[in-house]
Amino acid sequence: MVLGLDCAAPELVFDRWRDQLPNLNRLMTQGVYGPLESSLPPITVPAWACMMSGKDPGYLGVYGFRNRKDRSYDNLSMATSLAFKEDMVWDHLGRLGKKSVVLSFPPSYPVKPISGWSTSCFLTPNAKSAYTHPPELKEELERATGAYIPDVMNFRTDDKANLLQQIHAMAKNHYDQAEYMAKEKDWDFFMMVEMGVDRIHHGLWKYCSPTHPRFVPGNPYENSIRDFYIYSDQRIGKLLELAGPDTAILVVSDHGARDMIGGICINEWLIQEGYLKLNGPVEGLQNPTKVGIDWENTKVWAEGGYYSRIFLNVRGREPKGTVAPEDYDNLRAELTEKLTALGDETGASIGTVIYKPEDIYKKINGIAPDLLALFGDLSWRAVGTVGHGSIHTRENDTGPDDANHARDGLYIYSAPQGETPVSPRRAALYDIAPSILKLYGIPAPANGAGQALDFF
Repeated sequence: MVLGLDCAAPELVFDRWRDQLPNLNRLMTQGVYGPLESSLPPITVPAWACMMSGKDPGYLGVYGFRNRKDRSYDNLSMATSLAFKEDMVWDHLGRLGKKSVVLSFPPSYPVKPISGWSTSCFLTPNAKSAYTHPPELKEELERATGAYIPDVMNFRTDDKANLLQQIHAMAKNHYDQAEYMAKEKDWDFFMMVEMGVDRIHHGLWKYCSPTHPRFVPGNPYENSIRDFYIYSDQRIGKLLELAGPDTAILVVSDHGARDMIGGICINEWLIQEGYLKLNGPVEGLQNPTKVGIDWENTKVWAEGGYYSRIFLNVRGREPKGTVAPEDYDNLRAELTEKLTALGDETGASIGTVIYKPEDIYKKINGIAPDLLALFGDLSWRAVGTVGHGSIHTRENDTGPDDANHARDGLYIYSAPQGETPVSPRRAALYDIAPSILKLYGIPAPANGAGQALDFF
């Protein structure tokens, strides 16, 4: 049984609130746990798919929620389940005739057939959508647990009371579904992913993190994240009872969370440095492609988000390329040097890290960014819009959001019957799929980026 908590932070579970999470604490005590190094980038899509396939984003050809479909400038597509062609753990199991229950795994919309039963993820438009396999499972679940709540309406909102109500309603719906499926179906493998931890981190982090620069002690939401972890632990306890003592239990998160200090307006910086040129004036905050980019005089452009994907306008590769192929590596080196030197408003270093795809992926499929930038090593987000009048901002251009993702998620593994504990140790997200398959006597996937952990 795999219980996924999107964005669950190891320091909160292992240290700060461990004594208030009795079920997770028991699993840690009788098993092994540690930080789980995420994929690069450490974001929901593609991290969960990397975890359950054992393949890195380059091999999967998915580098975030939005990806370039071709070398044109404006053809970005959302990464749905259809973007992923590699086998997941349940595909391997299905070939052996084993049945799986897979609930709310991201991305799983549109829902795909599996050997067993599944529901799709937060990308599901609404409860009226076809979100189950087999199709008749939808009616069965709705009779048992009510209408599906794929996600909260908007986690970047100033209405925190309403957001909290939505998150708790969504989590209850998902755990109710999980308990019903765990009890009613004859499964060999069970997995659920709950997005509530991610949503509450992004929506309420500054209210609960004493290290956040805008934290105010004694605020009315100070315990909101702690209380949600406690609720999650209680619901996990019920699932553990249903699983029974002969079931191996694995709790995982795809990445962690950390204070978001501010944002680096990457396209503003590119304009200031002469790499990017717009066709006209900017009115308000706009995506540079909406303003219009003068491609014949542009060398570099970027996409924003929790990290930045930076693209070079290469001659012979892009339609109106301006960068000579022989200058490609030098320009990447120049950008890397300048961006890592870019500090905060006072010039103080923020610790930005820049990656080349070929240095971090075993293979590059699809259209990868030319550089991946983690501003402040994820303590600053990448702001893609223009019109800020500054390179630095302390506001998020897509709505209130006080947490960025951290590189490390977590794992807790408890063998059947709570066998001999192993000292806490570090693992990688790519190790999870081969480790699970090892329990079923299945070899690790070919071309995987991880290896089976020796305590599985």
